[in-house]
Amino acid sequence: MSDIDFNAVVLVLVIVVLPLWMFLHYGSRWRANRGLAAQDEKLLTDLWDAARRMEERLDNLERVLGTDNQRKS
Repeated sequence: MSDIDFNAVVLVLVIVVLPLWMFLHYGSRWRANRGLAAQDEKLLTDLWDAARRMEERLDNLERVLGTDNQRKS
C-alpha cells in the first residue's frame, strides 16, 4: 500500500508540479529579459549613427564621381 502511495505522489509531482514550476520559472525569466539593456541600446544607437554617416559618405562619393564622369564625356 505504501508503494502505491509513494508512486502516486511521485507521479503527480512529475506530471503536474514539475511542468508547472518550469513554465512559471522560465516564463518569469523570459519576461525579465525581454527588453534591451542600456548597453545594447547604446550599441544600437552607435551602429545607427555609423550607418547614417556611411550613407552620407556614399552619397557624396556618388555625387562627386557622377560629376567627374559628366565632365569627361
